[in-house]
Amino acid sequence: MQNLTVLKLGGSFAVSPELPRWIAAIELSAAPLVVVPGGGPFADAVRRAQARMGFDDDTAHVMAIHAMEQYGRAIVALGTRLVETRDAQEMEAATGRGAIAVWMPSTMALSDPDIARDWSVTSDSLAAWLAGRLQASRLVVMKQIDVPAGTVLDALVRAQIVDPAFPDHLDPGTALHLCGPSELPRAGALLARGEAPGVRVACHGQALVAAQ
Repeated sequence: MQNLTVLKLGGSFAVSPELPRWIAAIELSAAPLVVVPGGGPFADAVRRAQARMGFDDDTAHVMAIHAMEQYGRAIVALGTRLVETRDAQEMEAATGRGAIAVWMPSTMALSDPDIARDWSVTSDSLAAWLAGRLQASRLVVMKQIDVPAGTVLDALVRAQIVDPAFPDHLDPGTALHLCGPSELPRAGALLARGEAPGVRVACHGQALVAAQ
């Protein structure tokens, strides 16, 4: 898919009163767009259950992947252009007819032995992995935090804004943007022009401290 944007919608937006506005902005996208849902409260439930029940990380990983799908289904229900998709073929078909694909990750992610099956890999890394698989032009990671211009990827890892495995899964050919709350007023207009909202994040160079 040419000029494809993969957009990771953080799980923390699930409890944000601004979620409907973010979804409305996403649905203005003119370019092909694939949304990767975070785990949100559904993944939090897996963490709590693991702490209480004591099942292993492999099992928790599988459950967390399905937690992303629960959030994804909720997102689809709140939109008008959003559709569930499970693989690249379904994503291409969806974007080809003007819909916005929402990735249900279990089919692809659980079949790849190179993806660690533990908490070191979160939905952020899976979004980077998917962007590489789809040869996306850009990856927009939406978070409930703003970062300054000039931020580099190492700073995001150190500030625990993205998980430690994220750099390993990010394809060098994919432009990375981090989109925080301050971008909401203009995010829809940018997406409508086929542009990416958020701060462009460099993958090399001197790290800057991420805004808190």
